[in-house]
Amino acid sequence: MHTVAVLALPGVVPFDLSTPLEVFGRARLPDGGKAYRVLVCAPSPEVRSELITIHAPFGLDALAAADTVVVPGCAEGSAPPSAEVISALRDAARRGGRIASICVGAFVLAAAGLLDGLAATTHWIATDALAGSFPAVDVRPNVLYVDNGQILTSAGAAAGLDLCLHMVRRDHGSAVAADVARLSVVPLEREGGQAQFIVHELPPVPQGSLMEPVLRWIEENLETQLTVHQMAQHCGMSERTFNRRFREQTGTTPLQWLLRARVRRAQYLLENTGHGIDRVARQAGFGSPTAFRERFRRVAGVAPQAYRSSFRGEP
Repeated sequence: MHTVAVLALPGVVPFDLSTPLEVFGRARLPDGGKAYRVLVCAPSPEVRSELITIHAPFGLDALAAADTVVVPGCAEGSAPPSAEVISALRDAARRGGRIASICVGAFVLAAAGLLDGLAATTHWIATDALAGSFPAVDVRPNVLYVDNGQILTSAGAAAGLDLCLHMVRRDHGSAVAADVARLSVVPLEREGGQAQFIVHELPPVPQGSLMEPVLRWIEENLETQLTVHQMAQHCGMSERTFNRRFREQTGTTPLQWLLRARVRRAQYLLENTGHGIDRVARQAGFGSPTAFRERFRRVAGVAPQAYRSSFRGEP
């Protein structure tokens, strides 16, 4: 039987820990038999998280016999993985075991050097930190999970479900994975990636800066077809000077800032109103519903209606 070892480290996030336990624990073969033997492992018999204390029946030595090792994320401020944990993960990888992380568990894999030269993901809010701390890792912020064969990583929270179901499908086929998905009341595949959940904040502008008034004016007039010439006129500058000053103070171009602001307006309208797509496109300032759909999909990774369904539970 395929053995899955789930590694509970100090500060483990309970949701991340429970995800592989539920998915692999629920998986059944066509004859009704269990598909996996699931072990909870830890560096000590008791591990504390912010909410609960985990009594782990198995130690780090169990990783050596596991076919798959899953590393859930740990809460912010948790201690870095110990030398013993790093050594156990490296040994499991050298032996050929499949190693997967959920959410910020990717930081543990990266600390062990298991992600060097590979594509990987983590919770979207931590992708910049992962890339900055481990420059040898090719961080992919917009996907739900990355499968490199032996090493796999998932994005945040519920993306761990997507990754675990993916591994079940790899091991035992779509029928077994679909049964687990039904029991977990989740789709076997979700449309898009985690880009749809990223809050696309506008670049910060220092308070009192030269651009602050024009940025406020742009926000108030997103429905109109604004041009760089109009923006420059509002500031009393030439287009050339305006473009240069704008980039100096925001780090981006006026048109890119405008498009980002329009996508954020559209996200708000899709999340909080029942307006039709044509009306959302018009209120966000896109020239046509077609242009809106194309731009929105490029930024959020899904169509506007699919985005609305994700956040409002509407078909």
